Amino acid sequence: MTTGAASKGFGTAVLAVFQRHGYGLAEPGVLQPAGIFLEVSGEDLRKRMFMTQDSDGREMCLRPEFTIPVCRDHLAKAQTGEAGSYSYLGPVFRMRTGETGEFWQAGIESLGRSDKQAADAEVLTLTCEALAEAGLTQPDIHLGDVALLKAMIRGLNVASAPARRLLRAVSAGGGAGAVAALDVAAPRASAAQAGLIAALQGQDPKAARGFVEDVLSIAGISSVGGRTAGDIASRFLARASEQQVTSPEVRAIMSQMLAIHGDPDDSAAALRKLAGAAGLDLDAELDAFEARIGFIAARGLDVGAMRFSASFARNLDYYTSFIFEVHDPAVALASSTRPHVPAKPVAGGGRYDTLLGKLGAAEAMPAVGASIWLDRLARRLA
Repeated sequence: MTTGAASKGFGTAVLAVFQRHGYGLAEPGVLQPAGIFLEVSGEDLRKRMFMTQDSDGREMCLRPEFTIPVCRDHLAKAQTGEAGSYSYLGPVFRMRTGETGEFWQAGIESLGRSDKQAADAEVLTLTCEALAEAGLTQPDIHLGDVALLKAMIRGLNVASAPARRLLRAVSAGGGAGAVAALDVAAPRASAAQAGLIAALQGQDPKAARGFVEDVLSIAGISSVGGRTAGDIASRFLARASEQQVTSPEVRAIMSQMLAIHGDPDDSAAALRKLAGAAGLDLDAELDAFEARIGFIAARGLDVGAMRFSASFARNLDYYTSFIFEVHDPAVALASSTRPHVPAKPVAGGGRYDTLLGKLGAAEAMPAVGASIWLDRLARRLA
């Protein structure tokens, strides 16, 4: 049996599990508008998508994943704020190093549930149940929480430019070593600009922008090279942020946080201790984390066998809090960038509470989902 045929066979078994639990079948189109995928996941995705154009010249793509198409279809047919539970099965198209560019996925999307931690636990539990139906009965489960990481960055008042560098490094798999991104030297300002940039550092962005615009107005400058005074002000603010130095104390705290990994309950305790010592309030995020772990345990999964890592990330622009990956324990651990996480998951997912707003939802809508890479499952278990 070919891998493709085996993927479809496993997919049928997986889909039956999801539908048995009330997740109705979604069948979004294969051809999708490319813009929303690039907006949500960044231009780096472009080189991995299969691009084309429609008859009006608009950029289209073969669907690189199911979540966005399922959410778009939900918004097109549902009433404002209406919840939905969907399952799916079919091919997706994305260039992958060492793997085929067309592969089958199955998964679920839970949209609109206000009991977020319970919904998170349900999605993880059903993913594991579906994998067990396909033959993977003792998976390795790895957990992360984007909300905890971002709350720590906010609490430490990390400037916007170093914060972006840090998040990119974590998202790229930098692990605890991602803290080095805080130390990247910014381009030096010219002597003529240095005084203005120094005056802007640490200022309220709105007030700082008004200050720059006033300076330009006094000088009689309304535009330069097609850029308005507002554009120029924004550029100066960005340069000021790039020049801002992250203190050794902040770097040390972030390094300690990113190094926390292991048993989820022990990790939560370590994070509370670190936040308390640093005088930071992470109570809301840690309360949500611990509530989620409680719901997962109540559903019968062995939380003690799972592993949490504060530096584990999937796509930090896409996910907003809970994230997870499920791995085959027979696959060797990655050696350097993610030493606690195997290289390629057979399933993964998480919470993406801002996505439906970006897709045009009239009001905020919580959402969580998961995908199973059926080709990886098929190669291992066929």
